[in-house]
Amino acid sequence: MSLEFTFLVLEEHPYGREMLQKLLLNNFIPKLIIQESSAVADEERRKFYERMAGQPRPPEIAALAAEHSIPVEAVKNHNVDECRQMLEALAPELTVLGGTRIIKDYILSIPPRGTINAHPGLLPWLRGSASVGWALYKDLPVGATVHFIDPGIDTGDIILREELPVHRGDSYETLNYSVTCLAAELMARTVALFAAGEEIPRMPQDTSAGETFRVIPDDLLAEGVARLREGRYSHYAE
Repeated sequence: MSLEFTFLVLEEHPYGREMLQKLLLNNFIPKLIIQESSAVADEERRKFYERMAGQPRPPEIAALAAEHSIPVEAVKNHNVDECRQMLEALAPELTVLGGTRIIKDYILSIPPRGTINAHPGLLPWLRGSASVGWALYKDLPVGATVHFIDPGIDTGDIILREELPVHRGDSYETLNYSVTCLAAELMARTVALFAAGEEIPRMPQDTSAGETFRVIPDDLLAEGVARLREGRYSHYAE
């Protein structure tokens, strides 16, 4: 069974690049890629490069798209009318987010089967930004979650969720990279469910559980990284 879907991503976001690569390796080819070219995209790309410093980088979106003859469009904001018009004209069954700003409901509601996101943290406990850093600081498990998008911040129904094994000797940078790869794998598995016509799991979140975080302050991140480095983290796989 085929699946027509679109892929929305901040311009050359490393998180989205890893996800797109994994989707393509599994023969899931988006009908259109819409990249946001903006100051927000530049800042998010910088932050992710910093978090994954020294780790492998997947091919650029431009190269992946060219290899598979996928059309790519650029917008200044995924919430602009131009983006809405493109999506309405294509009428995709599903939209996959590969790292975006908060998307408005009039964009989210276009595909009849929904809009889905892979969050680099375990929901509902770690919503929002910098999930790996906050997990280390709060001494919580690290992982990734694929969920439906609703108007809230990472509050939509959970489809798949998986904890990442953390080993002694892992660093903040290797964990961010590994979570990115896990999120991409979970997204590929989710898209496979849609493509196969399987019943999609939907686990409503308890929005009273966990917290919604902003970017972690440097001093709190340093404390979490020290916990990992010094072996005081409570969730090692061994």
